[in-house]
Amino acid sequence: MAVVLVLVAIAVGSVVFHLVSPWWWTQIASNWGYIDSTLVITFWITGVVFVAVVMFLAYCVWRFRHDPGRRAAYEPENPRLESGLAIGTALGVFAMLAPGLFVWHQFITVPKGAAEIEVVGQQWLWSFRLPGADGKLGRADTRNVAADNSLGIDKADTNALDDVVIEGGELHLPIGKPVKVLLRSIDVLHDFYVPEFRAKMDMIPGMVTYFWLTPTRAGTFDILCAELCGVGHPQMRGTVVIDTEADYQAWLAQQSTFSQLQASVPPAGAVLAEVSAEK
Repeated sequence: MAVVLVLVAIAVGSVVFHLVSPWWWTQIASNWGYIDSTLVITFWITGVVFVAVVMFLAYCVWRFRHDPGRRAAYEPENPRLESGLAIGTALGVFAMLAPGLFVWHQFITVPKGAAEIEVVGQQWLWSFRLPGADGKLGRADTRNVAADNSLGIDKADTNALDDVVIEGGELHLPIGKPVKVLLRSIDVLHDFYVPEFRAKMDMIPGMVTYFWLTPTRAGTFDILCAELCGVGHPQMRGTVVIDTEADYQAWLAQQSTFSQLQASVPPAGAVLAEVSAEK
């Protein structure tokens, strides 16, 4: 009987813990309420099944407990029970998969007119690149990475010269406008994750992955790396600031383009000559 009480306490305690728990999602700041809804549907389906299985197990322990003189009736086949379990399981799997497939279709279908930005991850910092006046991001390749070109931007690509380069871990985005986020890693596997956006994606060396979102709430939000990328993983933090259009344009006007940054970096030969002269 003690086992029955323990099983019932586990089922009831799990439900009560969820209802009174202080831990929940942060307030959403993007259009991805679909993701929250899918998680809630999955939670309730799995929660109901969990409670049903545990309570059924408790019933079986009580109903078929040992009793001197009682003999079990051997019935190896029960077509009605097996059919019910098969149909119920199929419906449960469909109910969990269908919302996720719907959300995934939305997730990979970028709306027309979405602005493109690039997020570059490397141990252990975030950098960003925005299209310049031409509205296009230039080419970039890890093979181009150098001391004066940490993002590996192709200097021979004219479309890259006016790209806005942001190194420092703080990205600004305008509220209410869809954005396609292109993700690139310089070294190891990273994952760009802003909890308030819900959407996230792995950054795989040698590939350009993406996701999209529409910011819906102004504010400042933390960027986390959701992959164990090395000993400095917990310190790989950044910030996304969602601005009004006016504030965003004011911030954007203060940023430097790739060509401006290149012009401000002295040639390597000049640096060596200056060091030699000082010696």
